[in-house]
Amino acid sequence: MEYREKIESYIDSHRQEMISDIAALCRINSEKMPYREGMPYGEGVCAALGAALTMAERYGFSVRNYDNYVGTADLNDKEPGLDILAHMDVVPAGEGWQVTKPFEPLEKDGKLYGRGTADDKGPAVAALYAMRAVKECGIPLSKNVRLILGTDEECGSSDIPHYYAVEKEAPMTFSPDANFPVINTEKGMFRGHFTAEWEKSAVLPRLCSIQAGTKVNVLPGKAQAVFQGVPSDVMEKAVNEAEKELGVHFEVEYSDYTEAKGDELAKVTAVGEGAHAAHPEAGNNALTALLYLANRLPLAPCDQTGKLKALEECFPHGDFRGTALGIGMEDEISGPLTLVFSMLEVTETGLDGKFDSRCPLCANEENVLKPVKALMEAKGFRFLTDSMIPPHHVPGDSVFVQTLLKVYEEYTGRKGECCSTGGGTYVHDLKNGVAFGASMPETDNRMHGADEFAVIDELLTSAKIFAQAIAELCR
Repeated sequence: MEYREKIESYIDSHRQEMISDIAALCRINSEKMPYREGMPYGEGVCAALGAALTMAERYGFSVRNYDNYVGTADLNDKEPGLDILAHMDVVPAGEGWQVTKPFEPLEKDGKLYGRGTADDKGPAVAALYAMRAVKECGIPLSKNVRLILGTDEECGSSDIPHYYAVEKEAPMTFSPDANFPVINTEKGMFRGHFTAEWEKSAVLPRLCSIQAGTKVNVLPGKAQAVFQGVPSDVMEKAVNEAEKELGVHFEVEYSDYTEAKGDELAKVTAVGEGAHAAHPEAGNNALTALLYLANRLPLAPCDQTGKLKALEECFPHGDFRGTALGIGMEDEISGPLTLVFSMLEVTETGLDGKFDSRCPLCANEENVLKPVKALMEAKGFRFLTDSMIPPHHVPGDSVFVQTLLKVYEEYTGRKGECCSTGGGTYVHDLKNGVAFGASMPETDNRMHGADEFAVIDELLTSAKIFAQAIAELCR
């Protein structure tokens, strides 16, 4: 490819400078914080955005700050050609860091450790250096390239509507916030919310409560219930059978036992394995396991126990394809629908539940939302969700996507192919937006976890790929 030698030489000669710039941004704690005047997502994110724009301006790019929601850096003043959409916010530091502290980036064994090195400050700086390479190597362009730096990707992407309320999409957009080669298909999102109410019943044995789930997009690895009046030998037998059947461990604690009354309380904790809602097959749902157990205990008949049975009918353990709800479907491009029953609170007088479904291209409100709503309302639940986020797809045979794949193949020697994801990216709502890099397919860079890292050679290769893509797409 034309200009490859110049691009590679430039990026390789700026290796240490690029690492230093990434580290400078990663020293800033840019977790989302409470609103302050002029700082919609708090002081840290605002500081990171300001530092990145100062960096871009120092390298000769025209920058603009959109009210501290989004910042941009333009390669030239020509008509829009390509947008590169990255972000400066990070997930919370969390616990368990061993190699370094979250906001003290460290280069070690060919990796750069620290929160944001992979997600997404490292890739953002790689894109900035790609623009530097094109500019300083004098590669001719007929269209502009704009680096867009967002500040709320991790908590809902409310920054992006603010930007696109005043700016138009470029003809092409890629986000370096995933893996190579190209993710051109993203499943739709259907997050169901439902409730039910009933009269309190004091008849024993009974369920007192269930608490399960932390976030709607996380398959719960733990769930707790409190039962009253279930004999310990009966409980132990049911627990043993459920453990063998489901592969979930149950921990039981007894208290307030009065033999004459038979009102022993048992707190049961189901311990499965958590997972992201986009990949439910990687986990073992503690919530649905707890429902399985509850429905095999000799609970007294009442409205509450009836609803527990109805819940299991809708969300049986191990069904992460939506089969029981009648919405199992798949297509060749985006794969199967997935579904996770992720949050549930049950009290003596009602329940509140939520689930998360990732839907293939063939899914829509007619064949997904409406059938689920009808089924659950027929079982006595009040279904509160009235919309879903549609799937996203950019044709794999487009000049845009094919060019990205060819550049990836040129610089890596690997086969380029289009990929689908159940997760959502920054470009989900952009007509011609795809995710492109910045890590190789097999790299697990502990994104969102302790000791997050970026492989330095992958960041350098990404910068080269991005520069070549700019040269090819905006010539």
